Amino acid sequence: MNQRIKGRWNVFVSEVVSVGEAISKRVSLAGNLALFGVSTVFWLVVKGPRRETLTQSFYNIGVLSLPVVMLTGVFIGMVLAVQCYPQFKVIGMETRIGAAINLSLVKELGPVLAATMLAGRVGSSIAAELGTMRVTEQIDALTSMGVNPIHYLVTPRFLASLILIPGLTLFADLLGVIGGAFFSIKLLNVDWSYYWEYSRHAVSMFDIFAGMFKSVFFGGAIALICCHQGFNCGAGAEGVGKAATSSFVLSFVSILFLDLLLDVVLDQFQSAFFGGAAAAVVG
Repeated sequence: MNQRIKGRWNVFVSEVVSVGEAISKRVSLAGNLALFGVSTVFWLVVKGPRRETLTQSFYNIGVLSLPVVMLTGVFIGMVLAVQCYPQFKVIGMETRIGAAINLSLVKELGPVLAATMLAGRVGSSIAAELGTMRVTEQIDALTSMGVNPIHYLVTPRFLASLILIPGLTLFADLLGVIGGAFFSIKLLNVDWSYYWEYSRHAVSMFDIFAGMFKSVFFGGAIALICCHQGFNCGAGAEGVGKAATSSFVLSFVSILFLDLLLDVVLDQFQSAFFGGAAAAVVG
């Protein structure tokens, strides 16, 4: 009996230790990421990125992401049309489908799904690239030559993400509006005049601003998390693969958390300064 109790106690202690180690690891990761972000902002303010590295980052993050953004935006709009039309038709309000599609696009689904796709394409690429540089000791070589690796490698990617991801999100919203309108008007035979009229009344400039405002934070979070994971990559090809995977997972979780937090803040701001929520879709 004593041996059984002792065995159970050892199992309990090992579980508590495992939980403590996991919590400690997460807290340490959050602290290191915060310090990494502060250092990035410091170098961005004190000494901006070099033009040649910034131009390359603009090309990799902006130009090469256009096909992904185009496909994401178009299919978001079409899928929303497919899902919304039967529900609106049941209550005889299918002409208001444009309000639901476009409001959902510009305020919520466009920024979140575009940021998620960019986290997979841009973020994983950044983590893998910087992780390879860490494994092959190129980052250590920069340090030995007196070049700060955060200034040289991180600040151009961070600034490019802050500037371009909101623009890419706006482009995804535009293509989503076009895709949803095409599917609704041409294939579902919704009257085009009512479609655009109800959309105009439902979507306000504040809704568009809210989506763009959130995408700025999404872009900054993606850049910082992925660069941090690349800088702290483990040894070998396995370490690079784990860095790319963890960068996407952490970026996706941060996008969802920031989306919730910013939605609460923006809704409170809108209620305080604009007298309530946006126009109702079916009102």
